[in-house]
Amino acid sequence: MSAEYPASREVPKKENRFKVWRQTRPFWAGLFTMIGGVPIAYLPYGDMRLGNVTLAMQTTAGAGALIIGVLLITLGLTMWFQPVVRVFAGIAAIVLGLVSIPVSNFGGLVVGYLFALVGGGMSAAWAPAPPIEEKDVEEKDAEHDGRSEASSEAGAEPATEAVPTAVLPEQREAEHQATETTIDANGGRNSAG
Repeated sequence: MSAEYPASREVPKKENRFKVWRQTRPFWAGLFTMIGGVPIAYLPYGDMRLGNVTLAMQTTAGAGALIIGVLLITLGLTMWFQPVVRVFAGIAAIVLGLVSIPVSNFGGLVVGYLFALVGGGMSAAWAPAPPIEEKDVEEKDAEHDGRSEASSEAGAEPATEAVPTAVLPEQREAEHQATETTIDANGGRNSAG
């Protein structure tokens, strides 16, 4: 894909299918939302062992943290596979990220909270590219090919042809008034002479 042609749902022959799939949905928003759900769900249940010492960050709201984490992962997958509901999924991810602060160890030690907020915001702001028509692509390709062939043959930009146009009486009067104004502004002298 180039900057001239926006992403569409059509799969070009030479392009990578994953790249086209990724560009037709809020891919990064879904990924950030799922990454945010992992620490929120894991930290209340996980523990770390240092020799004989076990460190655990379990809270009384462990079930709530697990539900929030699983919902964030589900919303991330929804952003990927149902991009039509991206605004709802984004707003829900932001709300769940905010709720995770008191429920799940400060939102998964703030890491999960930040990922959920960024992912939700990206999802709510994402918009699909307008589909391109085959005729438009063919015309742009033909126009581009025609210009490149002409410039390579001549070695420079092709000259534009002068197209005769009819001058309306109103245009002549406006030009005459503009000339008088210019002469007056120059102290009665014509700027050309």
